[in-house]
Amino acid sequence: MSETGTAAELEQEAFVHRVLEDFYRDGKPPWDSGITPPELVALIEGPGALMPGQVLELGCGTGTNAVYLARHGWRVAAVDLVDRAVRQAREKADAAGADVTVLCGDATRLDEVGVPGPYDLFFDLSCYCGIPPHRRDAYAAGLTRRAAPGARLLMFGYGPGAFDDSWSGVTADELRARFAGWQLADVTPGTNPVPTFWFTLRRGAASA
Repeated sequence: MSETGTAAELEQEAFVHRVLEDFYRDGKPPWDSGITPPELVALIEGPGALMPGQVLELGCGTGTNAVYLARHGWRVAAVDLVDRAVRQAREKADAAGADVTVLCGDATRLDEVGVPGPYDLFFDLSCYCGIPPHRRDAYAAGLTRRAAPGARLLMFGYGPGAFDDSWSGVTADELRARFAGWQLADVTPGTNPVPTFWFTLRRGAASA
């Protein structure tokens, strides 16, 4: 895949960046509620809870979930594309006394961010579903290279048609196709007024 892309692809990336920056400049984005979702709480604290290890959050926003994970014993790295969100996440972590590494960068270009892993858990709250399609294979490849054997990815995503464009959204079939070496272990519909889903993927026990 070309790292430069066509003019149309570059414009699509720039458009997404502008939209995200506008959300954080104008107020709280709808996905950044300040409340850790119960689906993540269940994975961290519920029956069969994961043993704490290393976690990477993609699209961390203002850091609510990164702080939550750190408070529950995880070694947390978190990435967001928007400078303003990263600053707020660092401030939130400092105020909470939480040991969180928050970095500004592109979730589809993790080699440039400095998050080598390996990670036992990845968390994505509506990041992937807004990534332009031509960058999604790079996202999957970046996570796969950094996944410990048996790692999990918990992803919340909007379904196709939730927004006024032709490409945003995610389906189970797409994740099965893009995440080679992973098993789509669970798909649970969300409770939003538009189609949303919680996806759980598991990396194979032996890294490819």
